[in-house]
Amino acid sequence: MSPAMRRLLPSPLLSAALLIAWLALNQSASTGHLILGAVFAVAIPLLTARLRAAPDGEPAPPRRPALARWRAALRLAGVVAGDIVRANLQVARRILGPESAIRPGYVWLPLTLRHPHGRVLLAGIITMTPGTLSARFSDDGTHLLIHAFDLDDPVALIAEIRARYEAPLLEIFE
Repeated sequence: MSPAMRRLLPSPLLSAALLIAWLALNQSASTGHLILGAVFAVAIPLLTARLRAAPDGEPAPPRRPALARWRAALRLAGVVAGDIVRANLQVARRILGPESAIRPGYVWLPLTLRHPHGRVLLAGIITMTPGTLSARFSDDGTHLLIHAFDLDDPVALIAEIRARYEAPLLEIFE
């Protein structure tokens, strides 16, 4: 890729993903959506390039996650998809039941996972699963605060998250 094109498209894969996402979300590949999607696909990586800059101000190549085990990643995706369906049913049952039976609460999850992409993915998985929400990382990054819609047993919740999500992420990233 020429230097001029590299300046225009600092992250070509991100640009392609943004264009595809724009067209999919609008469910249209009309000329107007193609043009507007292309503008976003070029502008967003350019506007966010400073976020990926090296400390000396020079643009740094974006850190890409290196997946060590693709099969583990596919298994995790299946587990997450199944858990999302199961959690939707559980949350619906709780919402339709008596309000007094719902016990919301917070719990700190001690993290074994150190890889930054793995940690963000863990927080995202927890947030995508109905009934739980990642609230914040501790200042030292060793714990993740989780809000649970219905927190019966904090120890069981921690054990389930570690077994179902953190252990596969450790296998994938570390």
